[in-house]
Amino acid sequence: MANISLVFLIIFPFLLILSSAQSLSTNFYSSSCPNVLSIIKTAGCDASVLLDDTSNFTGEKTAALNSGSIRGFDVIDTIKTQVESSCAGIVSCADILAVAARDSVVKLGGPSWTVLLGRRDSTTANLSAANNNLLGPTSNLSALISSFSNKGLTTREMVALSGSHTIGQTRCTSFRTRLYSEANINASSATTVKANCPQSGGDNNLSPLDITSPTSFDNAYYKNMQIQKGLFHSDQVLFNGGSTDSIVNT
Repeated sequence: MANISLVFLIIFPFLLILSSAQSLSTNFYSSSCPNVLSIIKTAGCDASVLLDDTSNFTGEKTAALNSGSIRGFDVIDTIKTQVESSCAGIVSCADILAVAARDSVVKLGGPSWTVLLGRRDSTTANLSAANNNLLGPTSNLSALISSFSNKGLTTREMVALSGSHTIGQTRCTSFRTRLYSEANINASSATTVKANCPQSGGDNNLSPLDITSPTSFDNAYYKNMQIQKGLFHSDQVLFNGGSTDSIVNT
């Protein structure tokens, strides 16, 4: 499953695709598009910010923390095409992404869950909101707690959602400062990662967010925190003598 970018769907609930619906259910498409779940599972797709720029708005793909980081738009285009050929104008991209997130986790060895369906897509995007609301990899613990709280999520839920970093990759430019400047980083792991992320140049070189088991959906992300192997500063602050240490341990 190419370019898995689930972290952006799971962690940032204020992104474009998450939209409200009056009622969600497991059988929302049972009559109107009965094959949609099997189509999504077969085709696969990434969670991504989907809308391109138009004459009326600038999309969120070029937001500072999205540009160059979110990939896989071609895959979602493929799955949307297949769904449309089966039942045109019925299934929302928001539902496709929710189901694909579940299928991706299962494919990578994680748990399954029931996805409620019936979301509606947004028809516009907000570059300013994306730039103002997306949390960067250098965020501190108080900023993380505050931002998630503003979206109605508890600190425990924030730590749990951060665990989506057990999969996916990130560019060198996103973690270089931590790699070369911070003391609370495992020396052996830092040496390994530095081989692909020099102190200058190679900004777009990729490293797995979870350097222990990068293609498995497991709890290695949290075990990494316990031994200072968090790649982002915003990862390691979850286990750095603060209020969230006990949640990571759990």
